[in-house]
Amino acid sequence: MLEDGFHDVPAGKLAMIVTYLEMTSQTDTKDVPLPDGLSFRRVTADNAWYRDVFTRVGGTDWLWYGRLLLEDDALTAILSDPKVEIYTLSRGGQDLALLELDFRKEGACELAYFGLTSDLIGTGSGRWLMNKAIHLAWEKPISRFHLRTCTIDSPQALSFYKRSGFTPIKRSVEIADDPRNLGVLPETAGPNVPLLRP
Repeated sequence: MLEDGFHDVPAGKLAMIVTYLEMTSQTDTKDVPLPDGLSFRRVTADNAWYRDVFTRVGGTDWLWYGRLLLEDDALTAILSDPKVEIYTLSRGGQDLALLELDFRKEGACELAYFGLTSDLIGTGSGRWLMNKAIHLAWEKPISRFHLRTCTIDSPQALSFYKRSGFTPIKRSVEIADDPRNLGVLPETAGPNVPLLRP
């Protein structure tokens, strides 16, 4: 248990407040159109495709890095699991979104990753994709749809998830190596989070 007050974060590390959210019954969604020129599809993802989209959606702006640290075999095991579903939005042959639904825990679905590249932000694509995620999750026999977000993600993420029908249930503090210091992401990634060298 952390005591009240300030706690130094070692140089070279990131400190994040993680918020856990859940939905225990399907929320109502308002129909919104998929923006013109976009198509939605399920992806049979290989490691190269996944790492590319993962980095373009979350690595450059928001320091998504967890899956970039995985060895090839570990990532392949996740992506090839029939209980993990990967989807994207595409335009002009380029994949511009990542929706990952993880049904590996019986009775639950984790919204493992959800995001858009910057050129789709503000187009209504996020709302359309979230509505689709909610419908896809609750088509399965689940009683809980859940996710985590943190303070280095988009500042709009937490409020977006709450507006989508998720309820915050818990918070934790996560300390991790800064992926820019590890060379996993370029030093220019995550411009909203100062880079402190060890």
